[in-house]
Amino acid sequence: MRLDKYLKVSRLIKRRTIAKEACESERVFINDKVAKPGTEVKVGDIIEIRFGDKSVKAEILSITEHVKKDEAKEMFKILD
Repeated sequence: MRLDKYLKVSRLIKRRTIAKEACESERVFINDKVAKPGTEVKVGDIIEIRFGDKSVKAEILSITEHVKKDEAKEMFKILD
């Protein structure tokens, strides 16, 4: 699955256009490498999103095309 779509489906970022913009401005990393919106993600990848001076790291646990809002948080695990 594309990174921008995964970020939207998992609700790490609310809208796909915002996820795409974050990737294009080099604020999203997969396994410590800058990621483009079309980068394919797989289970086990570590995604880091930088918002200003804050940073969120999450490990991908599952990849699903469609998921309900309350089940979305099961797609990833937040890391410290």
